[in-house]
Order: sequence, then structure tokens, then C-alpha cells
Amino acid sequence: MKLRFLIILTSSLLFVGAGAVNQGSEDGNSKEGSKKVETCAACHGKEGNSLVGLWPSLAGQNAKYLFKQLRLFKSGERENASMAGFLDELSDEDLKDIAAFYASKKNTIGQTEKDKVGLGRKLYYAGNIQKGVPACSACHSPRGLGNGPAAYPLLSGQQPDYVKKALKDYRSGERSNEDPSKIMVAIAYKLDDSEIEALSSFVHGLH
Repeated sequence: MKLRFLIILTSSLLFVGAGAVNQGSEDGNSKEGSKKVETCAACHGKEGNSLVGLWPSLAGQNAKYLFKQLRLFKSGERENASMAGFLDELSDEDLKDIAAFYASKKNTIGQTEKDKVGLGRKLYYAGNIQKGVPACSACHSPRGLGNGPAAYPLLSGQQPDYVKKALKDYRSGERSNEDPSKIMVAIAYKLDDSEIEALSSFVHGLH
């Protein structure tokens, strides 16, 4: 019964949220975007590859997902003190251009800690049937490239400290406004600290 439930849930995750952002959200101009990211570079790196663990890398990120997150930050629906005020004067066109700029860049791949490979790989590709946790690869792809049309983010090479914090924020409910169906909240709630640590390290080296 659990296996059947997990298969149904995993399949449904491929389609939930695909219409959450306007279809034109990924149609920004990367060249124009390059003129609008000077402030962003201080935290996210000149080419979008962050050098600080708690700040996410944006290089190669799916434009539709990134545009959605930028709009949430601007509206205040997703709260983050570090982002406060930076987007207030930017239009949707500006946000699309910024998203397009980062989407056009190549992400840097890190290295998974050896003691995290086994559990991280198992959770990412097979989930945890006993706990009702679906495989991450169902939505984020086997190589961690995400799903652009569905606005599911790229995870490959992402900073482990950022992923760890994101999963813990989902688990606590602190980060819950971006998805009405609360898919990640439901999944993260079932993950313990060791599983979050393993997944965070695994995706850092995933490619």
C-alpha cells in the first residue's frame, strides 16, 4: 500500500505547480539582465556562483523558477532579511531579465562528502518508502537540473548550507508561502537532520 501511494505521489509531483507562474516568465533578456545584477554579485557571485554557503548559487537556475522567487521576495510573500529592499524598484521585466541572465550562466559543481554519499544517493533517487518520502529525482531530474516548465529548481551544485537551511525552513513551516500545495513542506516534514545533511551534501556534487 505504501509503495502504491509513493508511486502515485511521485507521479503527481511531476505536474503540480506547472501553472504557478505566467508562461512568459522565462522570456527575459539576458544581455539586459547583465546590467541589472551588480548588487546581486556581492552575495551570489559575479557569474551567479556563490562563494558563501548560506547564499544560493543562481548560475544555471531555471529562469521560470528564479523569476517566481524574485517576485515572491519583492511582494514579501517570501521573507528574507538579506533580500529586503533590493527588488522594490524593479519591474517584472527587470526580474525576467535578471532571471534570464543567471539562467544563461554555467553552474559550478561542488563535491559530496564521502560519508554522505550513500544516504544522499538513496534518498535522491529512491526516496524513503517507509516514511512516504518520494525520490527527489522525480521533480528535480536525475542530474539535478530541475524542471523548467514546472518551475522546479536546479539543485546540481547548490550550496549545501543553503539547501540544508531551505529544507529545515520547509520542515518548520517557516518557508511555506511559495507553493499553495505545500509539496516541499510535506516532504521536508518527514526528513530528519541526518537525511537533510546527506541530501544537502549530495546535491552539491550532483551533475
